Amino acid sequence: MATSLFSSGISTLLQTTLGTRLPLIQAPSMEFLIPAIILTSQEEGHHHGNGSEVTCSGPWCGTKEDTITWNKPIRELQGAVVAAGLVQVLLGISGLSGLILWHCGPLVIAPMLCIIGFSIYKEAALLCSSHWGIATLIVLLIVILSQHLHDCFFPAWGTCVPEESPKPSYYPACRMLSVLLPLLCVWIIFVPLEITGVYPLKHPEELSQLSRPINLTYQVPWLRLPIPGGGDLPLLTPRCITAGIAAALSAAISSQGCYMVTARLLEAPPPPPGACNRGLASEGLGSIIAGMLGSVGGTSTSVPNACALGLNQCGSRQTIQLSALLCVCLGVSPKLTQMLTTIPLAVHGGVLSVTYAIAVATGITYFQYTHMDSGRNIFNIGFTVFMALLAPHWFNRNPSIISTGVSSLDVFIQSLLTMPVFLVGVLAFLLDNTVSGTPVERGLHAGVTGKVFKGAEALVRKIPGYSDQLALVYDPPFLVRRLLNHPWLQAFPFCACGLLDGKTAKAEVTLPEEATDLLVPSSQQSPRSMNNIPSVSEC
Repeated sequence: MATSLFSSGISTLLQTTLGTRLPLIQAPSMEFLIPAIILTSQEEGHHHGNGSEVTCSGPWCGTKEDTITWNKPIRELQGAVVAAGLVQVLLGISGLSGLILWHCGPLVIAPMLCIIGFSIYKEAALLCSSHWGIATLIVLLIVILSQHLHDCFFPAWGTCVPEESPKPSYYPACRMLSVLLPLLCVWIIFVPLEITGVYPLKHPEELSQLSRPINLTYQVPWLRLPIPGGGDLPLLTPRCITAGIAAALSAAISSQGCYMVTARLLEAPPPPPGACNRGLASEGLGSIIAGMLGSVGGTSTSVPNACALGLNQCGSRQTIQLSALLCVCLGVSPKLTQMLTTIPLAVHGGVLSVTYAIAVATGITYFQYTHMDSGRNIFNIGFTVFMALLAPHWFNRNPSIISTGVSSLDVFIQSLLTMPVFLVGVLAFLLDNTVSGTPVERGLHAGVTGKVFKGAEALVRKIPGYSDQLALVYDPPFLVRRLLNHPWLQAFPFCACGLLDGKTAKAEVTLPEEATDLLVPSSQQSPRSMNNIPSVSEC
């Protein structure tokens, strides 16, 4: 867990500095968990459905030839993470991810975001079932602080308006801390009660392995610096490579959806293809680092943290970079990381229940750009959403149905067919681009992904929150821009990670003149706090 936090912090710094530049936290995701479970549950030589006996390859088999070392599954998971990172880097620098997103209209983005939110409801309900009282309490606190008290501003001394007398700045503290404050309050109140036995938490049987009694007496070191090769090196086998490819494809789709969610929640223009390519390449580099450091889970854009921006409306890049540094500090101290394991599972369930609901709601808002009375759109949406939920459930209930005789191919197919995010992305993209429909019917005139049909540029500029200057926030820092403009990096494949329409010179002129925060919508700010919002150049 400490290694995962450390690699997540490094990946977040890469994302906010060299990637999309959006305020996104990188963390292990479900897209890596599902292939990992399939990889570890299917041993090599394990075949189904052909009438033959199952070959045992575990340490309990008794024969020396079939015995595997205890750490081989761990090394295979690390190898899958490295393989996934390599695939993500290739998708990023080749420009394939940005090209695909360029052809995704609202009818692709909307179902994808809805499924991203719906796909976690079972896990969220399972975590909440550990204690429904705690889960209900944290949900109520988040709703009250983020919705009912979002207009409560509190003074904060220490920031002065230039050329004026010192006066306090006003911040919407309730809204900004709408997720962190309830989590800390419930954690501080209930954990001591559970440790002392005053209020023991009862957990269902499904969580028996996760909900062990809190015990902080384990001998865990205070300091441990994760270094490449410090533990077991990743093991690359055909099975773990195929699992990594499946995880990379699903994580890429989920990350593209998170980019769109973040830009929409913060009223920023749609991310250009170059920024999406750099973002995915940064995620892949973070996954490679995670696998080499010994983590069994790759890093991807965190959906809960991206959706939490819709609650707290805090789009500061500096805040996310500070969070990344805190993750790095926690990652070098397993003792401090151990404290995080004392958070009740019901708290995680409550937070997931609220944040993933934002993804569903954001996806629904994209339907307004399409012609929803069209029979084409009604069928595409209904079929895509229904099949993306039905197929993974059926294949999870019938895992033996996939039996090609090749273990690595079985892992690859089952991983893809049990991930709703991958299925919804593929089905929505194919149906929207193969079934005939006018650009207005498909919602392409809205320019939600930056691509519009000829003659609709004027409509794009009327989108709320659109700004030519705000589009420059996706450009990397000055030194990186100079590097990307080097003639050697203008050819394939590095050209896919280039700047937005080559507006480097314009960015250098306009950025210092910005008076609005990069990603904090002005409509959400109080007039008293507008003078204290950091500029784009400061971010």
